[in-house]
Amino acid sequence: MYDVVIDSYCYEGTTVLKNIPNIRDQAVLDAFEAVMTTQRSDESLPEGILDATHYSAIHRHLFQDVYDWAGVYRTVRISKGGSAFCYPEYIDQEMQTLFDNLKQQNYLQELSADEFAIHVARFLSTLNAIHPFREGNGRAQTSFLFLLADQDGHPLHLDKFTPERFMEAMITSFEKDESQLVAELRELLK
Repeated sequence: MYDVVIDSYCYEGTTVLKNIPNIRDQAVLDAFEAVMTTQRSDESLPEGILDATHYSAIHRHLFQDVYDWAGVYRTVRISKGGSAFCYPEYIDQEMQTLFDNLKQQNYLQELSADEFAIHVARFLSTLNAIHPFREGNGRAQTSFLFLLADQDGHPLHLDKFTPERFMEAMITSFEKDESQLVAELRELLK
């Protein structure tokens, strides 16, 4: 669970996020969210130009059945494990900078698989540090990764994707060591 001082996203007196079906039990909400986002991830992702707006549309698509604020940047400060994510007042600016850099790098096209892994690891690490949404950042990041890799001619082998291992690599990259994430990406590219 995230550490938040005052969280207007939660039902009063709880850590349960306000949600469309008004579920007040965390375990039930987790199960509902998993079912709904899995269903949405089986659908085509929204089309776009791989920019911050497109990224928000992907989050909106995945979480539209669960949260009213799906696809909208968070307005509260959050941290996890004692590490703070980007303050909300800087999210828009940081997202714009990150996606402008992606565009300047030609969306990582025409790179070898090894170069792609290195560059996309840096991109994902920064995106994770920004953590623009109150919930669902990891699933949006993964969906965007698969879309970007596919469009760049580096389709990832989903049968090799282990969510727990990938999550651990993302956490390690947040601590400024992207080597584990690069290794995971290289494995998915084989």
